[in-house]
Amino acid sequence: MQRHGVRRLLAEPQRPEAIRKLPYAHWLVVGTVCVGAFMGQLDASIVTQAFPILQKDFHTSVAAVQWVGLAYLLVLISLLAAVGRIADMVGRKLLYTYGFLIFILGSALSGFAPSLGFLVAARVLQGAGAAMLQANSVAIIVAATPKSKLGTAIGVQGAAQALGLAIGPAVGGLLMAIGGWQLIFFVNVPAGLIGTLLGWFLIPRSQHLSKRVSFDWAGLALFVPSVTALLLAVSEGNHLGWLSPEILGLFALFLLGGTLFVLRQRKIPNPMIDLDLFKRVTFTIGIITGLICYMVLFGVLFVVPFLLVNSLHVPVGRSGLELMVMPAGLGMVAPFAGRLADRVGARSLTVIGMLITAAMLSVLAISHSDVVLFLVELALVGAGLGLFTAPNNASVMGASPTQKSGLASGVLNMARGMGTSLGLALTGLVFDTVVGSGLHVSATVARGFNASVIFLAIVAAIGAILTAFRGKTPLNLDPVLTAE
Repeated sequence: MQRHGVRRLLAEPQRPEAIRKLPYAHWLVVGTVCVGAFMGQLDASIVTQAFPILQKDFHTSVAAVQWVGLAYLLVLISLLAAVGRIADMVGRKLLYTYGFLIFILGSALSGFAPSLGFLVAARVLQGAGAAMLQANSVAIIVAATPKSKLGTAIGVQGAAQALGLAIGPAVGGLLMAIGGWQLIFFVNVPAGLIGTLLGWFLIPRSQHLSKRVSFDWAGLALFVPSVTALLLAVSEGNHLGWLSPEILGLFALFLLGGTLFVLRQRKIPNPMIDLDLFKRVTFTIGIITGLICYMVLFGVLFVVPFLLVNSLHVPVGRSGLELMVMPAGLGMVAPFAGRLADRVGARSLTVIGMLITAAMLSVLAISHSDVVLFLVELALVGAGLGLFTAPNNASVMGASPTQKSGLASGVLNMARGMGTSLGLALTGLVFDTVVGSGLHVSATVARGFNASVIFLAIVAAIGAILTAFRGKTPLNLDPVLTAE
């Protein structure tokens, strides 16, 4: 009896027949996945607003408080590929819905945290739940959506992510004003419960899964510390010094662990990450340029507030609202770019999107004295990234075998997380190198901003060149989850 109950908990339930027969059933799936996409990005950006209060309440240092954000990101990025691989074997719906429950538990424990150490541990649990959500999100959309609407669906999911990113700081400030820092975690509980129920009843059962084999736990044991070492190195390089023993040691650990991981993946019959995926040019270029896209996005998000506050003398509260125009531009364009990609393919749109981004970043470096014009230019940077994101994601998934879509989705999201970390670290390095001790000198900050956006413009231009070689892979994946 007990074994039967466990089996029921590990089996994906069939959707109600009335839902399966709806002509717009796939949009219900997309909407459900967007809940997780929105919450994941919101939670990544919302917590930064709580750092000053957490430092005061727990009587600790800024460096210690930063682990509240860093622990979440490290766990999230490190587990994405592994979770995607497991989902391809046991069921993407199963891991997605249970991911919500783990995310809820981590959120609730974070809200009740009596100490900073407890809060960081709860954020680790929350990050594991977020990995289960994000690793499966694009794969579920791909499998449930008719091929003629795939780009549009992925664009809508990208818009949900951009919205969560855009409003995170503003929502965080509002919630803390109402109920303290605890409320930014407690708000995830009811939202997560809604997402869990929607996932259980609206997402169809997984089909065309990979054969169940033993999972490569040894590979995971090599992969997690290697990725963690790289993320810590790029996150702390500016603070500790790029040639410091700590940073050089972290890079050495990454190279050693990464090399051993790759050698193991080539050797064993059932690897954690199938490296054959990277033999597909469209997949590899899509992953690399996806990393570049988020590197540019978060690099701009890092450097713009310095210009607004320290050079253009915009009030801090207003600068946060004005910064929203870039992710808002991304979110508005992404669904339309996805729809257009369904008709014309991904290559031309991704090239044009990156070229627009590079061009507008170059313009920002030349002209940023007028705040209104600056915001228009910033919105156009977001629009260029939106034109790139949805077609690129659809192209990556279109180049992946159906039975490995969870792994492909996990690798794609991992690239996004790596791009985020690299964007913050490298843009910060350029900015700090130029500004030095002149952070409160308007002209010096402006020069640092100029150097930073020129660097990001070059990165975007490299992305445009690379994406031109992706090939003409059609967005032609058929839905495989809808038959139950």
